[in-house]
Amino acid sequence: MSPVLHPIEGDAVWRGPATDWRAVGLHMLSAAEIDEIDAGLAHLRSLGEVDFPAITRETFPLPTLTRRLAALGDTLRHGHGFLLLRGLPRERYALDDLARIYTGLGAHIGRPLPQSHLGELLGHVIDHSDFEPDARGYHSGGGQRMHTDTCDIVSLMCVRAARSGGASRIASAAAVHNHLLETRPELLELLYQDYVCRRRDRDAELGSGVLVKKVAFFARGPGGEVSCNLSGDYPRRAHEMGDTVMTPLQREALDLLQGLAGTPEFYLDMAIDEGDIQFLNNRVILHGRTDYQDWPEVARRRHLMRLWLEVPSWPALPANQGMHSAADFRAWLTRRTPLMETPSRYLAEMARRKHALVA
Repeated sequence: MSPVLHPIEGDAVWRGPATDWRAVGLHMLSAAEIDEIDAGLAHLRSLGEVDFPAITRETFPLPTLTRRLAALGDTLRHGHGFLLLRGLPRERYALDDLARIYTGLGAHIGRPLPQSHLGELLGHVIDHSDFEPDARGYHSGGGQRMHTDTCDIVSLMCVRAARSGGASRIASAAAVHNHLLETRPELLELLYQDYVCRRRDRDAELGSGVLVKKVAFFARGPGGEVSCNLSGDYPRRAHEMGDTVMTPLQREALDLLQGLAGTPEFYLDMAIDEGDIQFLNNRVILHGRTDYQDWPEVARRRHLMRLWLEVPSWPALPANQGMHSAADFRAWLTRRTPLMETPSRYLAEMARRKHALVA
């Protein structure tokens, strides 16, 4: 057996049925903290129309809350791996101001990363699938299988809830890892080895140019920390496109990892209400969502904003993890257009595209 196959220890190892997320991962914003956020927004607005890359600790000052947010990285890295901020009065703010607040809070935690070849720093998780045939996962409706993204912290802010359903589903990758070590160590060993993955064509073409790369789903860094990086679509796409042939055991290991994380033995469901902000340690938490019913009008659909954050104090991911690279992020940012993330503009464009399709 490979010497890397050791159990993971610490608070990152938890199982959903035995975990009260409200007790270990909920922070209610106080009246004083909300007042400070309002003051930060007022300062930002006093500077004129500030583009999203320019929303920083300096342009969105939070004199006391900044300490809590700056410590959040260590909390997520060494704790259970998740936190929900609750108490922001959603109804108080215009939609575009919510985006400014969310980006401002994120700037006190880490550096935002672009999320696709379009270069957007603030993503919008909303269903496009009825007018965008090849919609990405976060632009498709319904449930979503467990996965990770390519960042240190992935965050979601609920702008508008679904008609029904759509809870955030999370699981401890560390707990699944230890279960596999006990029950199927031969499959866990495969998950520490490289899988051939095929990225989305446009992300590769307009990024680093690397379309096919090798990625391990579990890796242990130089300091001994184990991280998980899982996107089941990429290795399956490589197999289907003829870039590689996944062996039956490789496929079984991948399916079992993703499948176990989506079972009641491991997951917990977290309701993200309007105004709530969720933060996940993307290296140890697998996330997805439950199925949901939505509204037909774009302006009423389930809508979450998303940040991918890089935390400078965290050690770099192992070289064989991460579906995207620093070269991708640099290239994608050159394609970004000013204020493209502004929610009112974004939703107007989505409504226009939907109308154009059916007109």
